Amino acid sequence: MGVGVDVGVRARARRGRGAGAAVRLGLAAALLAFGLPGAARAAAGPSPAPAPPPRYRAAEGARQVQGAPSTADAPLLEPGVVYEDTVAPGERVYRLGLDAASTVYVSAVLRPPAGSAVGYSDGVEVEVMTSAGRACPYNPGRDSFGRDPVPLAAAGQRRLEEDAECQGAGTYYAKVTRSAAKDSDRAAWPVELLVLREPAPAAGSAPVSPPPALPSPSPALPGTDAVARTGGTGFNDARALGSGVWRDDLRPGQTRFYRVPLDWGQRLAVGAEIAKARMTRPSGSAPDGLTVSLYTPYRGLVDSGDTSYDGQQAAVTLPGTVAVAYANRFSDRAEVRPLRVAGWYYVAVTLGGKVGEFTEDASPVPLTLRVDVGGVRTAEPAYREGLAAAGFGVGAAERTAAKEGLTVPEAAAREEDRSLMRTVAGAGFGTGALLLLGLGGWMLLSRRHSAGGARGRA
Repeated sequence: MGVGVDVGVRARARRGRGAGAAVRLGLAAALLAFGLPGAARAAAGPSPAPAPPPRYRAAEGARQVQGAPSTADAPLLEPGVVYEDTVAPGERVYRLGLDAASTVYVSAVLRPPAGSAVGYSDGVEVEVMTSAGRACPYNPGRDSFGRDPVPLAAAGQRRLEEDAECQGAGTYYAKVTRSAAKDSDRAAWPVELLVLREPAPAAGSAPVSPPPALPSPSPALPGTDAVARTGGTGFNDARALGSGVWRDDLRPGQTRFYRVPLDWGQRLAVGAEIAKARMTRPSGSAPDGLTVSLYTPYRGLVDSGDTSYDGQQAAVTLPGTVAVAYANRFSDRAEVRPLRVAGWYYVAVTLGGKVGEFTEDASPVPLTLRVDVGGVRTAEPAYREGLAAAGFGVGAAERTAAKEGLTVPEAAAREEDRSLMRTVAGAGFGTGALLLLGLGGWMLLSRRHSAGGARGRA
């Protein structure tokens, strides 16, 4: 049938110019019938613009909350619960009910919409304060924009054994401040809030020895063949990685998130490379073409580095961290203090939006991520409560997720499947046991009946 349509079209084409449009439409239809890709493009016209990169994936089941402009009406935030709010330039205040036996972290992830105007002085900070309005030591935590409106995370803290004013149980406050220049976007942006409570160490067990020195030089990064791993949109769907070389793609303005489990005694080295892009003009340059940031398990910034990109090749390598140790929190060095607790450490990689001015947006830029987890695992410090229940620590589940490259939702789904299989197996075992017991009872009764009949005949 397709051949007949084609022959008829060509015959009509010879009849005159007035049938030209019909000829072209018929030819396109015929070619489409054969499934030729070039015909589909000719009939459909220019290719549509690529869809924008996926937005930050918010935490499932997050509670809506509305921060107050002052402490007077500040809503309560509970540990272990994820909250959603919006924040315009200025302050939002939240209330905390803290005990006297834990270190508490309050984080805020600011999520500007794509295309928002930001500047280098813009950012987010989180500060934990007493009921008297005094900041607890080592506050606030802060993270700042470069040229791009990417997710930012900062964390404030109430740390044990630091200052008597912040040690007691009672009411505290967390203040989230969004700073923005006059020519920056002033609209309210979504912010994700999380309170994590690190239990107190068991009596007399807190290590207070001097923290280790920074590794010098930083360890060499692996050079093995790359394995494909697609990063997530944020902390809630970050892709798990272990030591190795990992391959992904980035589009201009996009940030990919990854997570790496670091146990006690382990340290992390990470580097990112972007390869040659498909250029739309002979030359170009993006000052913040590639940015790499490292965050703690409580979403506080550890370190960040960036470099320019001209469409050819660029790389950023962060300095290797110290080994994770409880005593790191008492260090005078800002680069040591964050490596204080075992758990998931997050790596965020951003390709600058300006790269899109001289590259094809429909053709992502190849990304290579090199990760080295070194050091020797040591025993977990003795805590009064389980560390895993608080959202920290590294166990078999975390190591499996890193080995298999699972996101948080994928790991949760895998655990649900395993729980279901255990339930089914348990039910099957129980049903089988009942059947065996029933069969055994029936056989016993049958034997007794047969024996009684034999005696009667005798």
